[in-house]
Amino acid sequence: MHVLITEDDRLLGGGLKVGLEQEGCSAVWMRDAQSAALALRSEHFDVLILDLGLPDRDGLALLRELRRDGFEVPVLILTARDGLDERVAGLDAGADDYLVKPFDLPELAARLRALVRRGSAGGATRIRAGNLTLDAAQRAAAVDGRSLLLSPMEFSLLEVLVTHRDHVVRRRQLESMAYGWGNDPDSNVLEVHIHNLRRKLGKDRIRTIRGVGYQFVSQPER
Repeated sequence: MHVLITEDDRLLGGGLKVGLEQEGCSAVWMRDAQSAALALRSEHFDVLILDLGLPDRDGLALLRELRRDGFEVPVLILTARDGLDERVAGLDAGADDYLVKPFDLPELAARLRALVRRGSAGGATRIRAGNLTLDAAQRAAAVDGRSLLLSPMEFSLLEVLVTHRDHVVRRRQLESMAYGWGNDPDSNVLEVHIHNLRRKLGKDRIRTIRGVGYQFVSQPER
């Protein structure tokens, strides 16, 4: 689960990032609305944690802008504003959940997982990206109608990359999947699987974004 944290308080924001990463998430932390909006336009996130009292603009204004522009990322408002009117305003603006500070990290993590599951349940199981078709329900993939022979790990990595196609998937997110399969974090298992996917898909389908992660290209240049 790739999380964008928008929180201006240094202590809380840093603590959230560390705590969620210990829960197995990958997390990016931004301290103002403008930086958060730029991050959402350049990278895919599974869920957004949004504080309302941001230094450059109110969090509700950012949320309304994101929904108006078609962003469907699940949003959990995390704020000290605990009045009924504030809760109603947040949900009406497009938030999917609302949690008041102070809070317990395990509850926050559970709420985030629930939001991501809810969003995934409504998604399509068949994804088309250029000449590649991926069927999540059947765990099958094909290029130009030709079935690909993929290991379980290769399929899982490809599913994440194709779901976030044309966006950068952070290396940390993919590593958490690979190492969760019992591999040594110091090994090069992720590079091996990416190499195998490129061999089967074509070397131009998965780009390495140095220092960041990988990007699946829907329509590679010929």
